Amino acid sequence: MKSKASNKAPCLCIFGTGSDVGKSIVTTAICRFFYKKNIKVAPFKAQNMSNNSGVTPEGLEMGRAQIVQAEAAGIPPHVDMNPILLKPTSDVGSQVVLMGKAFANSTASEYHKKKNALFKSACEALDRLRDLYDLVVIEGAGSCAEVNLMEHDIVNFRLAEYAGAKVILVGDIHRGGIFAQLIGTMQCISKKQKDMIAGFIINRFRGDISLFHDGIEWIERKTGKKIFGVLPCYTHINIESEDSVVIENPKTVTVQDFSASALAVLRIPHISNFTDFDPLLKIPEIDLHFLEKPQSLLQFKGVIIPGSKSTRSDLAWLKGSGWINYMEEYVKQGGHILGICGGYQMLGEFIHDPQGLEGTPGSTRGLALLPVETVLKAPKTTTLTRFLHFKTECSGYEIHMGQTTRKAGNRFFKIISRNQEPCMDDDGCITDDSRIIGTYIHGLFDNPGVTKFWLKLLGIDQVETGEAHGLQARSMEYDLLADHFEKYVNMDAINRVIIQPISATTDII
Repeated sequence: MKSKASNKAPCLCIFGTGSDVGKSIVTTAICRFFYKKNIKVAPFKAQNMSNNSGVTPEGLEMGRAQIVQAEAAGIPPHVDMNPILLKPTSDVGSQVVLMGKAFANSTASEYHKKKNALFKSACEALDRLRDLYDLVVIEGAGSCAEVNLMEHDIVNFRLAEYAGAKVILVGDIHRGGIFAQLIGTMQCISKKQKDMIAGFIINRFRGDISLFHDGIEWIERKTGKKIFGVLPCYTHINIESEDSVVIENPKTVTVQDFSASALAVLRIPHISNFTDFDPLLKIPEIDLHFLEKPQSLLQFKGVIIPGSKSTRSDLAWLKGSGWINYMEEYVKQGGHILGICGGYQMLGEFIHDPQGLEGTPGSTRGLALLPVETVLKAPKTTTLTRFLHFKTECSGYEIHMGQTTRKAGNRFFKIISRNQEPCMDDDGCITDDSRIIGTYIHGLFDNPGVTKFWLKLLGIDQVETGEAHGLQARSMEYDLLADHFEKYVNMDAINRVIIQPISATTDII
């Protein structure tokens, strides 16, 4: 089976010299640029590895990075844009989500054996997008020059060749070694792959760009490839991050002003959906910290236990690392704790895993801060969810294995629909004193009424959450990103690359 490129929309590939160099943000910017030019554009990433996922309108799961890119492109997210999602459950294993549904739990070696079949699924998804849109922007994964992984690659050059797409290589100058990043990548790939690279974008530049002109000329002369642009660092744009690398290695925090509106998120090992907290980060009065090393929590107005891809393991980590002692002290002193999804399950009395979905079958005693009990079981719940907060209709999404039963306390929300199907279910639990709360709803703080309500419970009521929340607020950021990108990147040159693709002749299998 071969790609019939002449009958399908062109593709442009955005590859990187490494992880977290800016592939996702460049893809998002390009999608928004063409959307503003009234071009029907769609994002695509064959395989994404992230515990930061979301739900499509059909109730299927995909990486949040491609959801962000779809929003930037002005279209609904669809699993064809991210047909394979790997959600790490350990250092050597992941849950494989195929076309939006949990497919298998695999070790790395087991997954490699399935690569050809998965590549076929990815190509079919890409072809469907190319039939529907005028342009598809393909994001690669990690470094495109991992020589030991080339044979099993289904995300980078193998896919670019199938699509007949030219490649823009993104490097991150802020990390240092930009010359080695770009030249080293070129040295690690074949001549055929080098010919597929149209040029470079250098991301996160700081300082006086005029001092880098000699460097630009040297790179272009050395490689024979064009530098399409050098993107300066920015602080005025807020776009969701794809990977939790942005919150890695958080440091111990000392809040000097004990009256400040300081909040803490416990950075558990398998944290998921950390972008739940982006709206809080955008409130100037809020001082939000991600904490990993155990420390006193008494200076924080509120503490959040986030979602987890491996709830029982992360619960054991909270206990074994010493966090449990500081949490008990915090609760005794009147502290407020919010648990979201896996964090909600941890706040309960027990988490039962009779089928061994997260490892060895068995039960784990919870933190016993909420009168609830959870049983982990398939199938996975993946829903776009609408709920009532008092009398206000709000929206969020759910992604979780298992069901939680409330034995006392009060519900937190009334669910009124899941995936557009009406229902009248209870969600979450809140204690009588409103200090301990748990919920399955992700995207909680995209609802300004919920944000204000929770902050007021903490004694933080002198904040302005802003009128723009959710997609409306994100759309404004996408516009700012596209403007920033267009200012520093030669889009005319990129346009010429798109309309002159390479020949697509690669067999799927």
